[in-house]
Amino acid sequence: TTAPPAAALRPVDATSVPKALPRPGPGILPVAAKVAAAISPALRNAQLGPGVHALVVDAGTGTTLYQRSASTPAPPASTNKLLTATAALSTLGPARTFSTTVVAGARAGQVILVGGGDPTLSAAPAGAPPIYSHAARLADLAARTKRITHGRITSIVVDASRFTGPQEAPGWAPEDVPSTYASAIAGLVVDGGRSARGGPERTDQPTAEAGRAFATLLGHPGLPVTAGRAPAAAKVLARVQSAPVVDLVEQMLFYSDNTIAEMLARQVALARHQPASFAGAVAAVRMALAALGIAVPATLYDDSGLSVRDRLPATLLVRVLRTALTGAHPGLSQLISALPVAGWDGTLADRYRSRGSRVAAGRVRAKTGTLTSVVVLAGVVRNPTGRVLVFAIMLDRASAAGPLPAEEAVDDAVAKLAACTCR
Repeated sequence: TTAPPAAALRPVDATSVPKALPRPGPGILPVAAKVAAAISPALRNAQLGPGVHALVVDAGTGTTLYQRSASTPAPPASTNKLLTATAALSTLGPARTFSTTVVAGARAGQVILVGGGDPTLSAAPAGAPPIYSHAARLADLAARTKRITHGRITSIVVDASRFTGPQEAPGWAPEDVPSTYASAIAGLVVDGGRSARGGPERTDQPTAEAGRAFATLLGHPGLPVTAGRAPAAAKVLARVQSAPVVDLVEQMLFYSDNTIAEMLARQVALARHQPASFAGAVAAVRMALAALGIAVPATLYDDSGLSVRDRLPATLLVRVLRTALTGAHPGLSQLISALPVAGWDGTLADRYRSRGSRVAAGRVRAKTGTLTSVVVLAGVVRNPTGRVLVFAIMLDRASAAGPLPAEEAVDDAVAKLAACTCR
């Protein structure tokens, strides 16, 4: 999965995404043969490679308007996050928050920073903007802790035991962690698993980085920081709450944030009484979607799509999007409104700018996915009659020229849907 744009290091405020929610409109149902005539030539572009899987469905009726190898599983890349978002919204609810606490240790002067699985906890100094909007702040925890302890702190323990198991998933490449797009996964991180020293790079030691950041904010940067677990019924000295789940989902989708995805999935696992590990989180997401009537095959190894072992069919991505779009489960509407808008923001900000695709700018909301030789786009588009279509296009052997030509070819194909009345 490619690194997010540099803009991701500015405060990410997903509430800036336009909120007009596409709904199945009164437009005339397109004719399947004319949809095929519009999109088929674009899907024969050599940049797409030989492994093309595609499905187009009318949002209102569920009628299949075009399909090509749509039931054949393929790597979903970051479109896997659509499943994670659906599971989080349906299981946890949009208003759920997660606590990060400081408790008193067993020895005098010892404080314990206890992670609650908040992926956006900010290490920014007081007064400095956080990377993620509405983030809880480590600086607030430090200030409250100093007031209660009168600054008499001799050691810091970090407790990341809320999550269990390996910190990297099967199928993650050695270069994925650390990188600008992925960190090790733990119950205590700051700034999406980034280094406490700042910058775009994420870390393979996120809990230690959180401890060092906390020590600095306490005014004791030289204090020893060790890993441990808080005693049962330890006295709570300070607490902060994360942004609500709906904000975390929006920020996850907005910049395709892998660390937020994996940590949200673990929260789903805990809510569904599964281990808070990669395997437990995948099982919990499958359970959550099964409760919505969506069967997910046992071919996933993480919940961000970073694993090269993941496999999903285009039919499933379309089913997830249509379930959110039709209104049968009102709490899922935020999934559609949080998707990046073509030519406007998020991971689609710089796409749909070419001559062949700009007709779809502002009319497509979609989730991107990119791995080596893999390009995926799944979302919704409103055609000229007002009809809303749901689509997924998956490439598993894209051109060796790199992802950009393949992405442009996919955008051109979706633009054909945006421009075609297909009556």
